[in-house]
Amino acid sequence: MSSIIFHIDVNSAYLSWTAVEKLKNGSEIDLRKIPSIIGGNQASRHGVVLAKSIPAKKYGVRTGEPVANALRKCATLVIEPPDHKMYRQYSQRLMEFLKGYTPEIEQVSVDECYMDFTGIAYRFSGPVAAAEEIKERVRKTFGFTVNIGISSNKLLAKMASDFEKPDKVHTLFPDEVKEKMWPLPVSELYMAGRASVEVLEKLEIRTIGDLARMNPQLLELHMKSHGRMLWEFANGITHSKVEKEQTQAKGIGNSTTLSQDVVSEEEAQKVLLMLAESVGARLRKAKQQAGMVNVEIKYATFQSVSHQKQLRMPTSSDSILYENACSLFRELWDGRPIRLLGVRTSKLVNESAPRQMNLFDYQMEQEVQRKKKDARNTKYEKLEKAVDEIRKKYGEHAVMRGVLLPPEKE
Repeated sequence: MSSIIFHIDVNSAYLSWTAVEKLKNGSEIDLRKIPSIIGGNQASRHGVVLAKSIPAKKYGVRTGEPVANALRKCATLVIEPPDHKMYRQYSQRLMEFLKGYTPEIEQVSVDECYMDFTGIAYRFSGPVAAAEEIKERVRKTFGFTVNIGISSNKLLAKMASDFEKPDKVHTLFPDEVKEKMWPLPVSELYMAGRASVEVLEKLEIRTIGDLARMNPQLLELHMKSHGRMLWEFANGITHSKVEKEQTQAKGIGNSTTLSQDVVSEEEAQKVLLMLAESVGARLRKAKQQAGMVNVEIKYATFQSVSHQKQLRMPTSSDSILYENACSLFRELWDGRPIRLLGVRTSKLVNESAPRQMNLFDYQMEQEVQRKKKDARNTKYEKLEKAVDEIRKKYGEHAVMRGVLLPPEKE
């Protein structure tokens, strides 16, 4: 039996949860039925539209645009400030409810998750009937609605959940990809950010179908590994599995919400370097090495994206973590202002565990052992451990890289 995966996404989560909470507290106005948005006030640096109602959408209001722009489009627009503590509470209740069906839940953001339905499929007449039941029970239990996408893998389930909204169930199985997904604009493909779409359009790739029929080697020539990944996604190919929270927790990471939005790769690299050093130090303190690195970006619109890569060999080296984080960042970032950056590691092994090497790694290791001329890696390891000791004794800022020092005032 092939896998059956659900992607469950709350419809306009911030606005829906705010509307439900206000109705519970006696409000006679349902924000979802009038032109309304969730957004910061004019004095806030986060003064952008975080969520909008369907009536607001009819005025051309867009998520991510400045609140001032939205008001010019609709002078009667009702604005409510965000309440992230309340959003986390609603999110937690929803996840607990869904785990009543199966513990095989992977939460990927405050308002969306994947459910591996495979193990409980026997309890229902079919996946669509089960999704309809879940959707209706969510609405009756909590008062808000969700979209549910169904497929045999996570990618297609997510794409399906983004079809017509709100309060809908959609399928996108591999045999439906050509009919349902290929006609869509390439910009609607998961992980196809603005920069990627610009490159694809220069190659005269307009639809997901155009991308799927493209030679993947040509895409790699223009976009490196990200091009190959997009080609696979366009063809519905992914090997990602639903990972329960317990599995995700087996890692070490760090993230930071930025005091000002990062708008350049150079600024982002400085943050990634700081995060890589922090994660590397924590790995060494725990006597662990990581086999996987993950980078997370949260945009000023609060939309989050992440991507991970397998390392050739487990490591706790700051420089290796940093280099791979930068590579992942370049694949992910679509040019929009960044509010949060995170670097996380997983697939941890004890630093004393024997390393399993392929033939290429073995030959390289033997070459290093024979020559013993390049002790650079050993020196870096000793340097990093020495820096760890200094920071432990004198504080985190006792030793800093020059690139991280603030510029001198003239």
